[in-house]
Amino acid sequence: MGVCGSGKSEVGRRVADALGAGFIEGDDFHSPANIAKMAAGTPLDDADRATWLQRLRQEIATAREAGNSLVVSCSALKRRYRDLLREGDPALRFAHLQGEREVIATRLAARTNHYMPPALLDSQLLALEPLQSDEAGLTLDITAAPQPLTDAILAAARR
Repeated sequence: MGVCGSGKSEVGRRVADALGAGFIEGDDFHSPANIAKMAAGTPLDDADRATWLQRLRQEIATAREAGNSLVVSCSALKRRYRDLLREGDPALRFAHLQGEREVIATRLAARTNHYMPPALLDSQLLALEPLQSDEAGLTLDITAAPQPLTDAILAAARR
């Protein structure tokens, strides 16, 4: 989890590969209307995200019911979003990739071929509710390279 440009997709793919788990890129589950809204520089609100989160919750539940491991790259910005995702699997754990605004903004400026414009970073930072002490997961600093972040998540998963 984390704001746009935090490295969720890269690290998530690495974790999934290391675990031999399935991988879902949360961005692929947004509706065309949501994608168009973001591409136009308009932040999504809770209503916009509702169907998207339900679709991800269902994917998580389906994997759990089938006994399959799954890694999902998803912003999961708010506690209530994470609570909804946990309805799909109460054992769901989160890795919050967190960093300074300037670091993320630099990454976004260098990114190509993505509908999410750098202008939406501030709206995501405003909406972000970091993991709380009663939520299963860990918070990692994105200034680390992808492999050490992956290794930290894998170590936490083994515990």
